[in-house]
Amino acid sequence: MDDDTRTTRWERRTELPLVVASALFFVSYAIRVLGHALPEPWPSACVAAMLAAWAVFAVDYAVRWRLSSQGPRFVRTHWLDTVVLILPLLRPLRVVKVYETVQRRRGRPRLALHARVITYAGLAVSLLGFAGALAVFQQERTAPDATIHTFGDAVWWTCATLATVGYGDVAPVTPVGRLIAVGLMACGLALLGAVTGSFSSWLLQVFADEGNEKPPGG
Repeated sequence: MDDDTRTTRWERRTELPLVVASALFFVSYAIRVLGHALPEPWPSACVAAMLAAWAVFAVDYAVRWRLSSQGPRFVRTHWLDTVVLILPLLRPLRVVKVYETVQRRRGRPRLALHARVITYAGLAVSLLGFAGALAVFQQERTAPDATIHTFGDAVWWTCATLATVGYGDVAPVTPVGRLIAVGLMACGLALLGAVTGSFSSWLLQVFADEGNEKPPGG
């Protein structure tokens, strides 16, 4: 059995566990941040669930690295998996990748390419936005001179940041919060460019198809 077949079989077997691990991490992190005043054992249970989810991703990454026989090149060719393993808040993006894999296995995707790009970009923005709002709120809620006091403020700031419009009166003041802001700005620009480019390409295709249609009686 060659390496590609073994890797494919492993990925098929781990699709559901990875989705469950992504959801578990996301929910546990949300409870830990939004329910910071909850008594024990809730905080400890959330931390344990997050560590368990990370362990699932670490094992999956190590096994696929081993099966690939690529050595260090695996890190470059699977950059999304590498980033997701290093940055915990990006782990929900695995849901997008797994969904795409399932659609491919079922044959031809139901949505056209342009619609798929917009759908996946929208899903990615929602996941990143909520994760970013949680992370910023966690860092800013107790910081001196903070302008983000509630989770609602964090959501508002995240939406403005992802939309690349900015909002000067509400902004992070902590170093980690500003680092998160830089990441959200980069993601917002990339996803906005993907959606805009896909929509423009779709319009050009529609107009080209209309131009190629023969007139009645022609």
